Amino acid sequence: MIDRRFFIGAGLAAATVPAAARAFELDEKFQPTKVRISDQYAPGQLLVLPRAHFLYYVTAPREALRYGVGVGKAGLQFTGTATISVKKKWPTWRPTDEMIERDPEAYARFKGNDYVQPGGPENPLGARALYLFQNGRDTYFRIHGTNAPRSIGRSVSNGCIRMLNEHVKDLYERVPIGTVVTVI
Repeated sequence: MIDRRFFIGAGLAAATVPAAARAFELDEKFQPTKVRISDQYAPGQLLVLPRAHFLYYVTAPREALRYGVGVGKAGLQFTGTATISVKKKWPTWRPTDEMIERDPEAYARFKGNDYVQPGGPENPLGARALYLFQNGRDTYFRIHGTNAPRSIGRSVSNGCIRMLNEHVKDLYERVPIGTVVTVI
């Protein structure tokens, strides 16, 4: 039987657990959801609305699967149309020179060397990455997983589009090389 003493003790114990260790729960609106969409987008296309923090995978005329995403900070977002030209499972990662210059403290281990972080759970690109190209050239923007799930629904990245690892794994299996991505 749960008595008052047990209830208070359990509450105090929970309060002492660091916030980072508590279970993360994604806001329901950012869970994958089937939605209606404008007929101007063709099945198989991806549409990203950064201000709303949503990515849409068009599954049929006027139908899409909507995912919650994290996007670039003000001034660092990608906009326009690109094509997924490379897909990688557990990708390696290295910040761009611009990222190192903007935040040398955060990226100190990459300064003045060729270090590339191996793929894995600690890698900021997460479990999967879809590489965005324009006119055959890498934009250095990605749709990728994240090791920071609390960033979904926020504008905090260096420009890439972040998804929960389980969501990007699902999307990765759905979209082939050559998929058109429009970010508006």
